[in-house]
Amino acid sequence: MGWWAQGWIAAYDLTGDSKYLDTAKDLFEDMTGGYHTPCGGIFWSKAADNIAAIANELFLSVAAHLANRVGDGEKENYKNWAHQEWDFIWSSGVINGDNLINDGVDMGTCKNNGKPIYTYNQGPVLAGLSELAKTFSDGGFIDVSVPSYHSCCALSKLTEDNILNEQFPSPLDEQGSMFKGGFISGLLTLHANEPQQQFADFFKQNADSVWNNTRNGDGVITDLFQGGSTNANAASHASGIDVLLAASKV
Repeated sequence: MGWWAQGWIAAYDLTGDSKYLDTAKDLFEDMTGGYHTPCGGIFWSKAADNIAAIANELFLSVAAHLANRVGDGEKENYKNWAHQEWDFIWSSGVINGDNLINDGVDMGTCKNNGKPIYTYNQGPVLAGLSELAKTFSDGGFIDVSVPSYHSCCALSKLTEDNILNEQFPSPLDEQGSMFKGGFISGLLTLHANEPQQQFADFFKQNADSVWNNTRNGDGVITDLFQGGSTNANAASHASGIDVLLAASKV
């Protein structure tokens, strides 16, 4: 639902048509119904049996995006949700010692569950923090998000020769094939709000690799940005398109 809400916000940004923003607001309102875990934050699903990092990052990001787009009468509500969610993410320890985000929070300990690190878990939080910085006119949120990028990519935690890479071997399934696109989208939002030359260089280098090394005989982008894979599907292609679009914008 968070992904859908962000899509409708993007449609609103493109068209200025309030029906898209209203749809995102409706989705977010439904998401708030999941904010009743024993630890804080929202559940992964209505089954209420898992606290996933991605759900909470998206909740943060959607709230912050909405706060920057609604009228004064609604702004405070979204600001409060976004700040409350960030407090949960920060205090839960889901951001590990490498400034990377693990897959979720253990409901027994309310701390980092130590589960895998995926590229997509590093993206929405960057978008959320950069929008929060705009919402509160507080550069401290950027000060948190920029080091997260450096630890992830500039220091090669999730890259090979500066090319974004999952910590799991190919072939990636249709879900995992899309993860890198989620990271790219979040980083692009951060770059739009706080441009950094290293971000632009990263997008361009990865786009060049995707264009030159990953397309199969049908022109479909495979699941490894550095090339060397024959595994291609709609998700891997969409993820590659994300980085090509990011490079085109910088």
